[in-house]
Amino acid sequence: IEPPYTPEEGYHLTEDLAAQAVKFIRNNRALTPDRPFFIYFAPGATHGPHHVASAWADKYKGKFDMGWEMLRNITFQKQKAMGWIPESAELTQMHPTMQRWADIPDSQRAFQLRLMEVYAGFLEHTDTQHGKILDELEHQGIINNTLIVYVFADNGASAEGLYGTLSELLAQNQLPTTVEQQIETLNNEYGGLQALGSKHLDNMYHGAWAWAGDTPFKSTKLVGAHFGGTRT
Repeated sequence: IEPPYTPEEGYHLTEDLAAQAVKFIRNNRALTPDRPFFIYFAPGATHGPHHVASAWADKYKGKFDMGWEMLRNITFQKQKAMGWIPESAELTQMHPTMQRWADIPDSQRAFQLRLMEVYAGFLEHTDTQHGKILDELEHQGIINNTLIVYVFADNGASAEGLYGTLSELLAQNQLPTTVEQQIETLNNEYGGLQALGSKHLDNMYHGAWAWAGDTPFKSTKLVGAHFGGTRT
């Protein structure tokens, strides 16, 4: 299916996929209302690239200013409060090879924070599209007669962004670049932080944000020794 309009006009793949799923449900109910249906809704989100309109990312400004260690601690306590992990569970410490938030220079913090804000906006945007499908099931009066299996993860948060990057391929291909070089390119070639999340970049957040996102596990996706990529 060709995209009906462009990203500049507001097109987003996840929204289109949700619209197609809703259309499928409506056609099924109109033509074969007694026939059960199966939908496997599998958007690319929140796998990289993290692409979402700035308005979604802007909602999370300031939400991660505490840094990744504190975010991990907050998440861990919430998981206990919700009963997802035992009260007796102990949170593992950061591996000494990982970069601490306190060690991020002030000149780089806005970049690192915006990468995480974009991811969070992308996550909420994706969840909203799932909600559109559930809303349609409710509208059709069949939500209580529908088995819904909701698995929303990319095998755990992944750390291939290393120190935060404009292009995931830079990290995957081990092309040597510094964060300062990437910030300079972002400002000079793409207009600054607001370009993160746009079609022009393949941005991926710092690996330590992934570590925080994989709480309570010790490491991240790609690290099989600590359930990375096998438990989410």
